[in-house]
Formats: sequence, structure tokens, C-alpha cells
Amino acid sequence: MSAGILALAVVGGILHFSGASAVATFVVNGIALAGVAWTIGVATEAVGARYGPAVTGALQSTLGNLPELFIVLFALSAGELVVAQFSILGSLFANALLVLGLALAVGASKERSGLMRFGKRLPNDTATLLLLAVFIISLLGVSDRAGTSERSHVVTISAVGAVLLLVVYGVWLWTYLRDETTRGVAEEAGEQVLPFRLALFLLAASGVAAAFVSDWFVHSLDPAVAKLGISKAFTGLVIVGVAGNAVENVVAVQLAAKGKHDLAISVVKNSVAQIACFLWPVLVLVSLVFATHLTFVVPALYAGALVLTALAVWQITGDGEAAPFEGFALVALYAVLATIVWFE
Repeated sequence: MSAGILALAVVGGILHFSGASAVATFVVNGIALAGVAWTIGVATEAVGARYGPAVTGALQSTLGNLPELFIVLFALSAGELVVAQFSILGSLFANALLVLGLALAVGASKERSGLMRFGKRLPNDTATLLLLAVFIISLLGVSDRAGTSERSHVVTISAVGAVLLLVVYGVWLWTYLRDETTRGVAEEAGEQVLPFRLALFLLAASGVAAAFVSDWFVHSLDPAVAKLGISKAFTGLVIVGVAGNAVENVVAVQLAAKGKHDLAISVVKNSVAQIACFLWPVLVLVSLVFATHLTFVVPALYAGALVLTALAVWQITGDGEAAPFEGFALVALYAVLATIVWFE
């Protein structure tokens, strides 16, 4: 399966260099992105199996976000700020609403009690990190639209906010990974689906493939969306958001169905926290070397959606349990948001 996915990435490259149809190149490389993300997820689970759910979840989130990282970098280098910005937002919304919602709905429906139960620590920590990121995003958004003096310094303020987010995230991650209570259920992650060395090889190959496929995907984006009649905002928020998060889409739902609730929550929640407080800040700082600068200023609609997402996630997972309807409620929120972006 993994060999077939890497072969698909090669096909995407052939289409790119042969000058094939932009739509075909866009579609094939979009599917290849999802496949590469899935391969990274499987290989990471094998590598991290011996370390427990906390380390495995953090490792999967870090490597699973490679496609989004490369997409945003190539988009910024090409001056595609809308694609870069909405790819990050799409990853946040896809993980916090769609993937988490599906995992909760599946996990809860498999339990006789009708409730999926998991540790409270990670959900509450993630909610705090997400709210911190949303605080910075909302304040910058308000100052940018109010025409205050902060507007002319939005890049500098975003850079300062990025550094602070990285510091807070680093402190949290250090204490979280060292906490015995988050490492005490290592047997949950103990199903070694791949030999260790093969998993390392797949991680390396998938990381390289993610870089090339992301570049080809971004290059085909402009002509493809023009022919398909879809917006760049929808492409970033929904298509890239879903394809780039194939790791969490598949792995989290499978783990929830198997009753591995803590590990399923760890995969999704680590990804949400990392995108908001690590990936986005890092990209804000890296973008300073490009002509196009990424900031924390987003359209008011999506700033509001981030606030509501943070509150919804905290409300539903903060007590350490969830019923099926709560999972479906998160999925419904994502569907509404995707519909709004489609008509934008």
C-alpha cells in the first residue's frame, strides 16, 4: 500500500513535468498528498509504539503536519497568501471539528454506555493552547480593521506573538511528555504494524515525497481552480485541510473504534495544539524571509469561527467523556463552515 502511494507521487511528478492538464495534476497530487500523510501516520505509529500514547501522538502530529508545512512554504514563496492562510485554518478546523467529531462519534457508539471516556488532561491543555492562539488572532484582527496604530505593525506584532506561542507550547510539551500519567499506558500503542527500520525508511521517503508533491500541487493550483470554478479559500480550507490531515482522519477514527480512546484523543488533540501554537507561529517567523508575510490576521468570519471552535472543543471534551451526538455536532459545525466557504 505504501509503495503504491509513493508510486502515485511519482505519477504526480510526471504529470507536472510533462505539462499535462492542470486539473489532472492538481487532483493526482491532491490524492498523493493524502496518501503521503497516511503513510507518515502508519510509519510514525510503528516508530512511536514503544514510547506510549503521549510521545506517539506528539510524533504523529509533528510528522503528519509535514504536508501542510510544505504547502504553506511553497504557497508563500509563490505569493499565494490566501492559499497559505486558508491551508493552516483548514488544518485547524479539519482536526478540531471534523476529525475529532468523527473519532468521538465512532468511539462513543462502540461503547455499551454510549459514552467515550478519556483522560481530561490533554483536552483541557489543548483548549488552553487553542484559546491562547485565538486570543492573539482576535486582537490582531480587531486592530487591523479598526485602523489603529497597531495596523502598521501587524507583521512585528505577529512575530512577537509567534515567539510567545512557541515558548508556551514548548513549556507545555516538555511537561506533558515527562508526565508519568501520560506515559503510563504505553501498551495501548504497542501494536507494531511495521518493522522499526522499515518504518524509519518510510518516514524518510514520505518526508521527501511530501516536499515534492506539495510543490507540484501548489504550482497546479491556480489554473486548476480556475477551470474547476472553485475558490482558493475553499481549496485551502477544505481540500488541503482534509487531504493534509489524512493521518488524523484515518488513524484517530480507527483507534477510537478499537477502544483506544486516550491514544485517539492524543493524535487529534496534539495536532490541534501543534498547528495553533507551533506550526502557525513557525511559519509566521519563516515567512519573514519571503516577500509575502504570513500573519495572524484572518478574515473576521474565520476569527469568529476559531473562537467558537475553541469553545465547542472545550465544552465537549473538557469533562473527559463524549456521547455520539456531541461528535456529530462537531462534524455538523465543520459542514456548515465548509458550505459557507463554498459560496464565498
